[in-house]
Amino acid sequence: MGAWAIVKIIMQILGGMGTFLVGMKLLSDNMTKLAHGKLKHMLDRTAKNRFAGVGIGAGMTVLGQSSAFTTVMVVGLVNAGIMTLFQATAIIMGANIGTTLNAWVIALAGSDITAIFLALAAVGVFITMFSKSERGKLVGNVIAAFGLIFVGLKFMSSALTFEKGSAEFVAVERMLSAVKNPFLLLLIGIAITALVQSSTAVNAIIITMASLGMVIGEGGNAPLYIIIGSNIGTCITALISSLGASTNAKRAALIHFLFNFFGAIIFMVILVFWTGFADTVLASIFPSNITVFGKQGLGQTMQIAFFHTLFNVVNTLLFLPFVKGFVWLAEFMVRGKKKEAKTAENLFADLDDRLLRSPSVALGHLYQETGKVFTYAMTSLNAAFEAFIAKDEGANGRIQAQNAELAEANKRGVAHLVKLSGSNLAMEEEQTVSKLHYVLNDVMRIGELADNVTKYTRHYVEDELIFSSEFIEMITGMYEKIKKLYVLSLATFLYRDFSNLGKVDELEDEIDRDRRLLVEKHIERLNEGKCQPQNSGVFINLVGNLERAADHITYIAHSIE
Repeated sequence: MGAWAIVKIIMQILGGMGTFLVGMKLLSDNMTKLAHGKLKHMLDRTAKNRFAGVGIGAGMTVLGQSSAFTTVMVVGLVNAGIMTLFQATAIIMGANIGTTLNAWVIALAGSDITAIFLALAAVGVFITMFSKSERGKLVGNVIAAFGLIFVGLKFMSSALTFEKGSAEFVAVERMLSAVKNPFLLLLIGIAITALVQSSTAVNAIIITMASLGMVIGEGGNAPLYIIIGSNIGTCITALISSLGASTNAKRAALIHFLFNFFGAIIFMVILVFWTGFADTVLASIFPSNITVFGKQGLGQTMQIAFFHTLFNVVNTLLFLPFVKGFVWLAEFMVRGKKKEAKTAENLFADLDDRLLRSPSVALGHLYQETGKVFTYAMTSLNAAFEAFIAKDEGANGRIQAQNAELAEANKRGVAHLVKLSGSNLAMEEEQTVSKLHYVLNDVMRIGELADNVTKYTRHYVEDELIFSSEFIEMITGMYEKIKKLYVLSLATFLYRDFSNLGKVDELEDEIDRDRRLLVEKHIERLNEGKCQPQNSGVFINLVGNLERAADHITYIAHSIE
């Protein structure tokens, strides 16, 4: 075989792999979008037991079509403090099982259903082009993605389709059989998977070669060593993702590696000493002449898909009872620093780009973080009001510092919203992102109003103003309602509780009436000579600012509509 012929084969294989990976990416993105909210709903149920975690990890991987998708997102959730290492470990084990579905789909690519899947690419494109609904376009993209996956597989297989015994076939097989050492084959599996960052792509290549009858190494167990290596190689994505993350996030990525590493040791020992494992066990389950969907001779491809599933299921069954042991080992290997207290400086600091792989999960986390920033703004307003009542000028510096931190947190939140806008968002999620921009603006206004109150406190003290006990009692009563409004609005916002909106509006109306009554009473006292005229500026501005704060708190509650 000439050099140019070899180059053409390599280029065709790379082209097929590229098409395959594009199809996988398209499938992952649109399946995640189509499963709007389901990933977040599943994650909310992970805290209870390890078996639920395994099932949820498998389900997430099937939806996301990638174990790397799941593990990287889990690293992000651990980094954000949303998920414990115990939860993460069970989910990671489940993700390894979920990814084995891809191998079965690839194994079936050699059957007579391939032509049907190839046609799906065109069908999916037409559905996307002519569908008017967003969901219809998503379905079209998913169908087209399946088609592209099989187009890529077809490209790779056609690049290696030679007449058996031909010079080309013998030359390619000679290259494939050059490496016979099991550990070198393992390293090849690790290296290729780390390079393309997809164990599915490596499985696709091995299964394609098997379907063409090509012998890897000395045959027998040789392809299985590469499959084991691919399971270790796929951990590289999560390990890289954990760089610069929190200590627990690094531990989560390490647990993913340890699970596959220990599993690889067990299976390598079995296969190295049981050299006839593939010919004895796998061939008895899937004989070489087995017929699948009308196509004969898919036995070896089915054997590889089965082994990939066997590897991950057996490892999960073996290691699931030792989840706490994995957590302990990861904590021992990655020593943590002393836990820092949660301060305003890290409001929105927990937002993690890894979560953008699942926009619904990222949006849910952003919602929770926005609630924390809302609470921080209210602590600033509370402190400002209490300082006014106590005539405490010393609080001014603290409140200004809090507002500066609030402004920095707001910048981080807005920056993350912009990133989220560039992700695969469903229409409803796009609307929510837009509303969160307004919510952050309302939060900033509350902080600014707190700053205004500190200015009135300064005038109160420096100008030696005197306010009646009646005024202090009425303004305190009004502010108590504002605090109740905040509690109700926060719950409405975080839990999207539409039933609270009526109560929010009623309370806000009461605060409006209180403001009007306070101003009327103030004018009466002025006319009767019971109040100093110089009090008016501070009085009216203070009451007006508190009423405006109530408006912004109400707007936050109504943002869920």
